[in-house]
Amino acid sequence: MNQPKLIGQNRARTKTVATVGPACGNIDALVELIVAGVDVFRINMAHGTRQDHDQMVALIREASKRCGSITGILVDLAGPKFRLGELPNGEIDCHIDDVLTFVPGTKSDDPSQLTCNYPKLVDELSAGDNVMLADGTVGLTVESVENGEAKCRVFDSGLIRSRQGINLPGVALSVPALTEADLVNAEWAAATGVDFVSLSFVRTPKEINTLIGLLHKHGSDALVIAKIEKREALECLDEIVQVSGGVMVARGDLGVEIDVAEMPMEQKRIIRACTRWQKPVIVATQMLDSMQQSSRPTRAEATDVANAIIDGADACMLSGETAIGNYPLEAVKMMNRIMVATESVVLEEPHAHLEQMTDSVVHQISRAVISGAAHISHHLDARLIVIATRSGATALVQSKHRSPIRTLCASHREDTLRRVTLFWGIIPVANAPMESGPQLRTFLSEKGLREGWLEIGDRIVFVTGSEVVPQAHNLVVVHEVEE
Repeated sequence: MNQPKLIGQNRARTKTVATVGPACGNIDALVELIVAGVDVFRINMAHGTRQDHDQMVALIREASKRCGSITGILVDLAGPKFRLGELPNGEIDCHIDDVLTFVPGTKSDDPSQLTCNYPKLVDELSAGDNVMLADGTVGLTVESVENGEAKCRVFDSGLIRSRQGINLPGVALSVPALTEADLVNAEWAAATGVDFVSLSFVRTPKEINTLIGLLHKHGSDALVIAKIEKREALECLDEIVQVSGGVMVARGDLGVEIDVAEMPMEQKRIIRACTRWQKPVIVATQMLDSMQQSSRPTRAEATDVANAIIDGADACMLSGETAIGNYPLEAVKMMNRIMVATESVVLEEPHAHLEQMTDSVVHQISRAVISGAAHISHHLDARLIVIATRSGATALVQSKHRSPIRTLCASHREDTLRRVTLFWGIIPVANAPMESGPQLRTFLSEKGLREGWLEIGDRIVFVTGSEVVPQAHNLVVVHEVEE
């Protein structure tokens, strides 16, 4: 298999996050997915054992090494997911106006009784609350709560199965966003050196800060990704975005927690908030869902991916498509094709969709220099922009400008290079010499000529610091490629 070049005309700027699972659980499959366009692999902590997770991290790192590329790892904490207990014969067919009662325990032999893995469920329900089952396809309304039981009436019919998810839109719950299992898994993620940790069912910024503090305590600078899938999160969206390292529009549970008709506009609102606060945003769930069984997506799915990119998403995520689907490689290739086709139009007006961004996460001088470098690059028809950075923050600001000129990120820190794999349009460069500007310029010129993405006479705009202004990028160098 040919290894991917650092820059390819058919490689999308929008990043692809792929969930790992049985369908891609070996080194050869992971290598194929990286070559096809995967930038970040997601490990869903709701499935598998610690041994499985350790093995998968090792496989991803090895696959990345074999490809000669840099690939990020996102650990997705499961959060307090409520599930049905065991049902009689494993399933119940619910009809309109059927009465079902939640009772204590984890197993029921009575087809009119339901159980849940959350012991306090009945105590926290009230008459009038809605209970959504099976990804929102079956709906119940609580009619009464007494004697430790909650009597409910079906208003949306359908089939429910054992251990399926339960959503409680609008119900105030006492369960914390970080469960005991999440705390253990977060410590493991910190010790393993993963790049991103996502928190499920976020409701307040305090929950994000708690996870950040835990990771820092264990020596990790992983970016914490807030999964927006509760109405409470939408009500304090800007506060959550501000403190997070990034955001995921988790449309599966969010589309159940709120009216599905609200989902498209809420997705746009979340993306706009991330643009304002200069945070990477992932759009997730059912992007190419039909490709779990089909080698081609529906037209609606292709349009969905394109619209997310037009709105300003930094990344799109594949879930079952790559974890358990029949066509994981085809799904990644299709995602990349849709992204490239969409970007060819979006990049004609790169700033058209962006709102005014808030005060930058980087030094004011850095921000001004980045803006100036973009204008210089455009005026000189430069082939590349190169940002030398310690933390990756400057590269994030550059990514939000949606420059049509390819942008490389060079750093002496491997964790920084893996972190920028989630930033739109930013290409991490491994093994670049950071000791001096001339060495870096020579290294990239020679590499570009060797791999065919630079030609003699091409211009590269370098953004770096002179160390005269602490923690600021205050130096722009225009380099012309020579023999």
